[in-house]
Amino acid sequence: MEETVRPAGKRSVWRRIGLVVGVLLAVLVLLVGVLYLYPLGSDRLQHPEVKTLSFAEASAVGAAAVQRDTGDGQVRAECRSILRVHPEKTAKSVLMLHGYTSCPKDYVALAQLFYDRGYNVYVPREPHHGLTDIDEASQVKTDELADYANDAMNVVAGLGTETGVIGMSGGGVLATWLAEYRTDTVTHLLALSPFYQPAASQAPSYVLRPLTVLYGFRILPDRRVGDTNFTLSGLGQYLRVKSNLRDDPVNARLRSVAVAVSAKDPYIDLDAATAIPADVAQANDLKAAVHEFPAEFDLGHNIVNPSALGSHATEVGNLYFALYEG
Repeated sequence: MEETVRPAGKRSVWRRIGLVVGVLLAVLVLLVGVLYLYPLGSDRLQHPEVKTLSFAEASAVGAAAVQRDTGDGQVRAECRSILRVHPEKTAKSVLMLHGYTSCPKDYVALAQLFYDRGYNVYVPREPHHGLTDIDEASQVKTDELADYANDAMNVVAGLGTETGVIGMSGGGVLATWLAEYRTDTVTHLLALSPFYQPAASQAPSYVLRPLTVLYGFRILPDRRVGDTNFTLSGLGQYLRVKSNLRDDPVNARLRSVAVAVSAKDPYIDLDAATAIPADVAQANDLKAAVHEFPAEFDLGHNIVNPSALGSHATEVGNLYFALYEG
């Protein structure tokens, strides 16, 4: 039987193809490695600056934020920062942080409820939010979020002796971050529909790291998420904050941890939403209080806006107050 000899030219072509495939695979492995090893932290996320303010100073800073919003024609009237303070420093004060693409209007009723019960209350407008151009919200940056939340916590620490934080959605991530990093002051944490990560139907877990890197650092052009006002770059900023939550979230001051979610929330991972506050509580020898609104309650993602709560607004407000105080 005669042996067939492969022409040298064909062998050379196959070697080139093999070399190209090898290079492409090496580049792919390198890119994957970069995505998973890329540092997600920053000095502001890991070392927030603590400032001690007197009651007068804290009140002045909060009032200035309200005044700036009032004088800015780009800020919608219903979205101005809210400051509810008694004539002097109170035993308790609370910071309320709204969610991505939303604004302080969500907390109008809850802020008044806490104020009526003796709290000094601060609800600051997040940078780029509450504007006539709602798309501007997606321009927010991770370090801006850290500065915004931390500066607001400095204000609230000056308004009351015992302080805490309530956060809705992206604000829930910031609230958790404060509970873990501002161990000098935060004693209560209430997370409402916290956006630690999207629901699997929105983004499977294996894409979260690439999404956080590529859109959290705006390496790829921004993209809108479905028919919402959310964009991948906007969401990526909160995912970066979440990625900086501590493995050992010990806070000796913490007295209560609570979370509320809705079974019909289409956007967040409900398991993560309850597991992360539970981890914070466990690290501090506490038990997280968890409330899930059943499907028949017909609540979606925003579980604090009075218009979303409808006839349940008073009932839910009292529930949140009880959860917060532990």
